[in-house]
Amino acid sequence: MKYEANSPDEYIAQLPQERKVVIEKLRGIISKNLPDGFEEQLSYGMLGYVVPHSLYEPGYHVKPELPLPFINLASQKNFIALYHSGIYADPSLMNWFKNEYPIHCKRKLDMGKSCVRFKSMGDIPYELIAELCTKMTATEWISLYVKNIKK
Repeated sequence: MKYEANSPDEYIAQLPQERKVVIEKLRGIISKNLPDGFEEQLSYGMLGYVVPHSLYEPGYHVKPELPLPFINLASQKNFIALYHSGIYADPSLMNWFKNEYPIHCKRKLDMGKSCVRFKSMGDIPYELIAELCTKMTATEWISLYVKNIKK
């Protein structure tokens, strides 16, 4: 779903109550557990956690005027989506996440390249997401991005 907002708070304010509770909880977990260097903003119409131009001046290769995206959080039509670019770029992090997921969640992992979809609002592995957020610093993400994605 597309929401018209100018800030993360405006985005969250538009959500249905059930989604608002989940997004606010995930937002708090991400903000608390991400290492220093990432900034929260509205990014691609979703909550975004990015590496600002002050840390990585070239920005995102697709749109250099935008900061380098890392995590996005969105309320989609049929699910909550967590997009984590580090999972996509680092096979060892992907393997760790896939192995840990069943320990933390009774539902089958529904995942694309960087997108984890949560269709059940009552079965979101918050502790696992908190730990995932601690696994990569902004500097590590920049290095991995430059090495693997920006060619």
